[in-house]
Formats: sequence, C-alpha cells, structure tokens
Amino acid sequence: MAHRARDQGRVPVTQATVLTLPPNSQAKDLRPGQTPMDSLLGGAFAGAVAKTAIAPLDRTKIIFQGKNNLSSKRFSAKEAFRLIYCTYMKDGLLSLWRGNSATMVRVMPYAAIQFCSHEQYKKLLGGHYGFQGKALPPLPRFLAGSLAGTTAVMLTYPLDMVRARMAVTAREMYSNIMHVFVRISQDEGVKTLYRGFTPTILGVIPYAGITFFTYETLKKLHAERTNRAQPYASERLAFGACAGLIGQSASYPLDVVRRRMQTAGVTGSSCATILGTMREIVTQEGVRRGLYKGLSMNWVKGPVAVGISLTTFDITHNLLLKFHQMGSFIH
Repeated sequence: MAHRARDQGRVPVTQATVLTLPPNSQAKDLRPGQTPMDSLLGGAFAGAVAKTAIAPLDRTKIIFQGKNNLSSKRFSAKEAFRLIYCTYMKDGLLSLWRGNSATMVRVMPYAAIQFCSHEQYKKLLGGHYGFQGKALPPLPRFLAGSLAGTTAVMLTYPLDMVRARMAVTAREMYSNIMHVFVRISQDEGVKTLYRGFTPTILGVIPYAGITFFTYETLKKLHAERTNRAQPYASERLAFGACAGLIGQSASYPLDVVRRRMQTAGVTGSSCATILGTMREIVTQEGVRRGLYKGLSMNWVKGPVAVGISLTTFDITHNLLLKFHQMGSFIH
C-alpha cells in the first residue's frame, strides 16, 4: 500500500507544449488543450505585451531591412540606437511605437490561431503516426509547427503588411490602420495587401517548424533527464530563446525579402518577385550586410520577447485559474 501511495503521488511526465504552465501545483499542471479559452486569452495577451515592450526595436529592425535613407548605413547596435534616439528627438517618444496598433490587431489573432492550430495539428499527426497523447517524433513535431505558422500567416497577412507600411512611413502619410488599407487599395490595388506573401510563407515554414521543434525537443529532453513535468521559468526562457534564435537565423533572409516587397510602394524599389528582390539586395548591399541586415537586433529582442511573453502568460493563466476556482467554490 505504501508503494502504491507513493506511485500515486508522483506527477507523470507529460508531453511538452509550446506554452507551458508553472509547476506550482497539480491543479496548474494542465495542458493548454484542456483549457483552450484560458490559453487563447493568455497567449494573445502575452503576445500583445511582449510585442509592445519590444516595439521600438522591432520598428528599428524593419527600417533597417527596408530601402530608404535611414537604413543606408551598415547595421550595427550603435546605428540602431542612434536611429531610435533620432526618431525620439524628431517625432517624440510615442513615434517609437508607430505601427504598434496594427501589430496588436495582428498579433492577438495570430497567436490564438497559431496556438489552436498547433494543438490540432499535433492531434491529427499524433493519430496518423500512432502517437496519440504522446510526444511526437521529430518529423511530425516539425510539421505541426510549420503548419501552425502557415495557417496563422495565411489568415492574418494583410495586417502584417499594414504594420510594415506604418513602421517605415511618416504619420502624415497614413493616419491609422484603416487609412493604410484604403490608400493601398486605391493607389496600388488590393493585390498589394498580399505583396511579399510568398516569401513570408516560405520563411514561416522553417521558422515556425524549427522554433516549435527546438522548444519542444528541449523540454522533452529536460523532462526525461530531470523527471520534472514542467521546467522552471528561467529554464523555459532559455529554451524559448534558443529556439527563437535558431528559427530566426534559418529564415532571416526571406524575412528581409518580404519586408522589402511590403514597403516597395513607399521606398522606391521596383522588384516584385522574390528572386528579383533578393538579387537587388545582394548586388547593392551584399549577402551579410543585405540579406542578414538587422539580424543582431533579432538576437537582442528575441530572448526579451520570449521572457516577457512567458511571464505574462503565466500570470494571466494563474489569474484565470483563480477565477475558475472561485467560481467553483461559490457554486
């Protein structure tokens, strides 16, 4: 009986997921799929907070990726922060968050769609390969992440296009999100809202696939070696940062290409194809200074965004869990 009691007290090692819950209690050791609405709300809110926190760095990266007078110099940390300072002195503090409203409109549904679709793809692939309820093998794990990222991009791409336009233009050109949609549709055609869509899809396949794959693999290895179902916050931050760095580095050239295509209407670039845009970048700026321009900025803001996102998700989920517990207690 004593052995049985001890076995019942053990917490089983569960399959790793992208967004995990803090190991404070057995009640909190629930997979996000078991509380979909809580996870959707927490994930969307966490993504919004993280993106808002790194918005100045994100906007600076987009400007350097674009083709305009501000980004003509070689990218470096010094040039990046000089650009942030000059923008602040010229247009004020809030200008550093220009385009963030479009980011918020995009990132919340994007995070929700990506998370839900990732869970569904894992279930479908798990059932197909005979791993239902278990950790997926490497290839299905990569496919689940890639399909989730592709699904989210397909449903939210025009908002990403609008965010890029607002980030590289003056306030006088576009006053708000709807104004961007109207101006682009009237001046350049509705198809322009999907300019850069192909390199985005080609980029998100390795990015989302590698990121999800790396993060879940690290968590799976961690659980096997430590016999702890959930890693600590610092460990989760390290896993997420590592996954993000690898995924970004693998797909970054296509990210630069899509930004150039998205902002072509306001920066003077005439290339409308992936190969043409890539050839123009390499010819004029080179491979390292062109296709990888601003990559080090991603290496700075990536771990920051992951840390803030995971911390915010934990806090939000804990609050929602307490509300549910209070409701059950009252009833």
